[in-house]
Amino acid sequence: MFVDLQQDWAAGVAAGLAADGLARFDRIRTRAQLVTLGASLGQIVPHRDSEGDGVTTLEHRAGLAHRLGFEGFGTGALPPHTDRSGVPEPPALLLVVCGRKSTTGGECIAIDGRTVYADLAMNEPEAVQALTRPRTALFGGASGHLGSVFEQAQGGRIRVRYRRDNLAKYSPEITRWLPVLDAAIDRHTVRFTLEPGQGYVLHNHRWMHGRAAFTGERVMYRLSLNPHPEFAIPSGFVVPDVLGVAS
Repeated sequence: MFVDLQQDWAAGVAAGLAADGLARFDRIRTRAQLVTLGASLGQIVPHRDSEGDGVTTLEHRAGLAHRLGFEGFGTGALPPHTDRSGVPEPPALLLVVCGRKSTTGGECIAIDGRTVYADLAMNEPEAVQALTRPRTALFGGASGHLGSVFEQAQGGRIRVRYRRDNLAKYSPEITRWLPVLDAAIDRHTVRFTLEPGQGYVLHNHRWMHGRAAFTGERVMYRLSLNPHPEFAIPSGFVVPDVLGVAS
């Protein structure tokens, strides 16, 4: 869903999120406008790397890029992941706006966890069972969160929590299923580019995201949010049947 912010700003984005877990938009001309959109949609959640307004500027910073957990400040590819997987309650929404395009590469990637779950439920049901088992994945290092890739949430819904770098450790009982999971993620990866002023917002409990490697001076601005209750944006997704009934 692509939202025209001139017609219906936060309400239009919220409708896309409630339906699909992801919405795209454009015409963001200033950082202040970005913060206004974020505050209209939800409560801004500060990040380790954010500035006073809650915005994190993602650009190449050679002094940070090679540190574990700071790869977003490099120019390499970022594999699919959910944000803040190492905390018990990760922010629900991730809002990203392009400030400057890369010279080459740098495409955004996004993967609907519901589609991945449905794929596995149809083709590898044992994988779904294993990846839903509690206390089988440690995210964020020794002091992080012990949980699972697919988590049970309120109302019988499922939430996704995922990363595959050295800040994630998986138990032997599910390690054998990780290649199967990664293959399903690859099958359902969507790639797109952003022009300056364009952006997207996704539900971090449903969608994984990442980026392709790039050259040039790419700049992205990121906000983490928890949606305002009046928008009724549900967390995660309803367990799909093998026929792909909509959530």
